[in-house]
Amino acid sequence: MARYAIWACIVNLILETLERQSIPVLGGIIFVFTHPLIFFYNALLIFATLSVCFLFRRRIFFATIISGLWIAIGIANGVILTQRMTPFTMKDLSAMTDGATIMTNYISRTKLIVMVVSLVIMAVVLVWLFVKGPRVEKGKLKLKRNLLVVILIILTAFGSTVGLLKINVLSTFFGNLAYAYQDYGVAYCFVNTWLNQGIHKPSDYSEESVRKVIKDSGISKSGTVKITKTKSRDSEDGPNILFLQLESFVDPTLFTNVEYSQDPIPYYRSLMKKYSSGSLTVPACGAGTANTEFEVMTGISVKFFGPGEYPFKSVLKDKTAESLAWDLKDIGYGTHAIHNHRAMFYNRNDVFNNIGYDTFTSLEYMSGAEKTPKNWAKDKILTSQIMDAMKSTKSRDYIYTISVQGHGKYPSEKMIADPRIKVTKAPSEAAKNEYEYYVNQIYEMDQFVRKLTETLSKYDEKVVLVMYGDHIPALDITEDTYKAKDLYQTQYVIWSNYKMKKQDKDQAAYQLAADVLNRVGIHTGTIFRYHQNVSHKSASYLPNLKLLGYDMLYGQEYAYGGKNPFRKAGMKMGVKKIKITKVVNVGGKYYIKGQNFTEQSKITLDGKQLKTVYLGPSLLGLLEEVDPNDASKMKVSQIDKSNNSIISTTE
Repeated sequence: MARYAIWACIVNLILETLERQSIPVLGGIIFVFTHPLIFFYNALLIFATLSVCFLFRRRIFFATIISGLWIAIGIANGVILTQRMTPFTMKDLSAMTDGATIMTNYISRTKLIVMVVSLVIMAVVLVWLFVKGPRVEKGKLKLKRNLLVVILIILTAFGSTVGLLKINVLSTFFGNLAYAYQDYGVAYCFVNTWLNQGIHKPSDYSEESVRKVIKDSGISKSGTVKITKTKSRDSEDGPNILFLQLESFVDPTLFTNVEYSQDPIPYYRSLMKKYSSGSLTVPACGAGTANTEFEVMTGISVKFFGPGEYPFKSVLKDKTAESLAWDLKDIGYGTHAIHNHRAMFYNRNDVFNNIGYDTFTSLEYMSGAEKTPKNWAKDKILTSQIMDAMKSTKSRDYIYTISVQGHGKYPSEKMIADPRIKVTKAPSEAAKNEYEYYVNQIYEMDQFVRKLTETLSKYDEKVVLVMYGDHIPALDITEDTYKAKDLYQTQYVIWSNYKMKKQDKDQAAYQLAADVLNRVGIHTGTIFRYHQNVSHKSASYLPNLKLLGYDMLYGQEYAYGGKNPFRKAGMKMGVKKIKITKVVNVGGKYYIKGQNFTEQSKITLDGKQLKTVYLGPSLLGLLEEVDPNDASKMKVSQIDKSNNSIISTTE
């Protein structure tokens, strides 16, 4: 047993070394001497999992599997930390299908082949160990004694956890997940991201407490919220409300270790000087776009959830819930989401339907998108998509647009031959190339913002456009090299095509929508009215916000009288109807004529995808033979290219 305890320490040393990449090889050893109690506590957790091996005759086999899983977590964490600033969590496993679709943007094909070969070798070794490996002789496995020992080890690990939490050596709240892994150890933090999920039930949760918060905050005198579903003067007199979430977009002049040949974001900077602006505290750092969306769309802080959790991947995947879309729809607004990336990424095609969007235009419904050298769609295509959404309804519109051009990974080799913005100072040649690629992408994003505002300035209805970065880029940025309050700061600006008073202030992403609605005179929505009516400096502000969030997403929905009033929105993919006008046969080849086809359109027959060539927005060609009697039954489907699944099909 002593050998397994020593092995647990070695495995933990591997995990902590892979975590501390800034000090190669020595990182784990330094951790042993600087945080000895935490180190040996994490080793105890690993030892508790290894102790299960004593219940089996094939101890080496099971020990290899358990050790392999821990080391795999360490390797995954180490690899992920080279690509983004947040460590590997249990929630990443639920996002593996999404991650696989963009893996080639981050890891070379050679490395992928090495990974696959390594997995095959590991599988072969495990099979050999199971068949030929050492095992305890029959009759010598003292199961009752070993079971008692295993229970004692697990209870010791559990008791140590409780004790260390009580004396504040450990914590279950991770304000910064990356720092938590460094302070509390990889094993403890990873397990925490597995066991600590959702919003924990507040100790004072009850119907009375929810009704009291709703009354005291001025949301409703009755203590419950009614969904009216009627038009109001707000939607007739109010402006179109647009949110533009810019991927990895921050002020690059705040990076103190890098200098440029010219300002990468001159237009955005001019907007910040002229219009309401400030710092925006976002819940993500280097990755986690969907969590910034969640906070803005719902007004609920992600910090109430488990560490590293994505509500889009958990509770909102299946549950309908109140959001900015539902609240503005309730007063007569058309509600639209736009994203120049995959519809299925972060389950957006399901989540947006659950939280009230009328339409969702993803990349599959856009034609002619240009790509960056790293194969992300450029943002300039979004101007026409936004205008199409606004023109698709007679009512005022709420549009939430998510951009993607600034996405990492940023190449350490030179990929732009003649960059508009040159990096004149950087820590290394590799860093120079990474920053140079990044700033040239956000320069183009800055020009996209210029084009968008110029277009909207000529629109014949009032428009408010809220722009901000979703998180800092996944570059080698530290608090010492980022001239902001912390690494969770981006910059927002509230532009309008009519006169609005400039009011600068710093705020959190979950407060942003309520602030914007307040500025344009709209007071709707349970959570947004709460933000508008309650002082953010109040001691009860965040606890009561958490109480409402728990009630709406996990509790008895006392806020609505005990019954969820929200149903799926019946969301349509794309604002332009994809339509077949004629199926023609020319020289034995079939062609589909119609409207609004894109590069992701495919001819389908009884749900089966047929080989298709895209010939233009109004013409598709069929590259295989079909029975002439079936020709009239052919339809057109939009396809998710990454997993080859059908998103929607013509009627």
